[in-house]
Amino acid sequence: MTSGPVRSQSVRAVPGVAHHQAGLFGADTPFETAPAASATSSTVTSVTDRRDLPLAARMRPRALDQVIGQTHLVGPGRPLRIAVERDQVRSMLLWGPPGTGKTSLAYVIGASTNAHVAVLSGVSDGLAQLRRVVATASERRRAGQRTILLIDEIHRWSKSQQDALLPHVEDGSIILVGATTENPSFDVIAPLRSRMRLHELQPLTNLDIETLIVRAVTDPVDGFGLDPEWLASDAMRALVALASGDARLALTSLESTVEMVRDADGQLPDRITAEHVGEATTRRQVRYDRDGDDHYDTISAFIKSVRGSDPDAAVFYLAKMIRAGEDPRFIARRLMILASEDIGNAEPQALVLATSAALAVERIGMPEGGYALAQATTFLASVPKSNRSAASLWAAQAAIEGGANLEVPPHLRDGHGPPRVSAGNRVQYVYPHDHGGAFVAQQYLPDGVGGGFYEPSDRGVEARLRAHLDGLHRPTSPGMV
Repeated sequence: MTSGPVRSQSVRAVPGVAHHQAGLFGADTPFETAPAASATSSTVTSVTDRRDLPLAARMRPRALDQVIGQTHLVGPGRPLRIAVERDQVRSMLLWGPPGTGKTSLAYVIGASTNAHVAVLSGVSDGLAQLRRVVATASERRRAGQRTILLIDEIHRWSKSQQDALLPHVEDGSIILVGATTENPSFDVIAPLRSRMRLHELQPLTNLDIETLIVRAVTDPVDGFGLDPEWLASDAMRALVALASGDARLALTSLESTVEMVRDADGQLPDRITAEHVGEATTRRQVRYDRDGDDHYDTISAFIKSVRGSDPDAAVFYLAKMIRAGEDPRFIARRLMILASEDIGNAEPQALVLATSAALAVERIGMPEGGYALAQATTFLASVPKSNRSAASLWAAQAAIEGGANLEVPPHLRDGHGPPRVSAGNRVQYVYPHDHGGAFVAQQYLPDGVGGGFYEPSDRGVEARLRAHLDGLHRPTSPGMV
């Protein structure tokens, strides 16, 4: 079976916009891109031209009804949909993981209004391009036309660049629509956030991804024009699993599979199976940004799984981080911290093994260093837990911050130099090894400091430490020296 014929057809130009070209938002983008285009330009992209573009670009929605997922934003009666339909769009931030449709939704919003639309890239554009957009926006405003400025990856702009947007958003010269994969609380300045409405996009559901794939398979113009049954059910499941809620990844995987199975004459097999998908997509891509929320969420889940004694969950998140390219030294450092903070003396070997794993990662590198990380992870997740040693440090620090006496008792001071107390009042240090059990009760804390910082648990090795300390400090022990 082959794909349907490509029909010679032009895509309708969208009224009220200045320029129609392939650009930041993919093919068929009817927007002004930096540098500002002439308002009289009105070109269109033919379907034949579109077939040379990636499938993900060809399948972008052109209207709200074509948007897949995000019903909490664009479903019937939702505030954002109402604002777009009434042409009352206000400045907004579209925030969400990659492949959830931020760019596509921004495109649809722009194409659905009567405003002039300009597009800037947070990666490649800067203040010079912004000034040109603002200049034309002021002219259009005097003529009674609004300007929507779309900035993709707005988080890539510096604080000073974002500051430059403020007066124009404030006075209404531009309606700003920013798209970002990063948490706006950290990557978009507060004065700008306060002037924009935040819309969070969610990862697409499996059903959303299936709908998108079927649309791409059956669409005779922008897709492959095939019967939906051409894609076997196991192939659909494989593509959905690969996507993990990422529409772009789903379409890219589908396109890679189709390209692989097409023969030299352009013919396709009768069906695509999961085996075809596996051959075309040998390695699953993992949504993970080492500077974004996925990074922090995953390491948090990893640490909490180890602390919670779930080795399966812990090694799962370890595998996710390794697969996504996380720095293994970062993982090793977190394991060393956890070994002391959350396991401590309940299993002293935890720190030894975590430190050895860190050394192994440094010495042998990856991927083999992953074995050492897995060994340390599963061991730390499986042993008894105690935070009593860490808690003892917190308690002692609190005592010091609370004004505890810091004066070292005289008999514990360094013996070098002139004595700081008279010989008659000097308390002699007693060497514990001169006594049975290598222990003698004598004052170690400063005067007035009550102690009680370290309270061993009854778990693992620490239970033996507790029993030992209890035995040393029973009332029958030698009196305080």
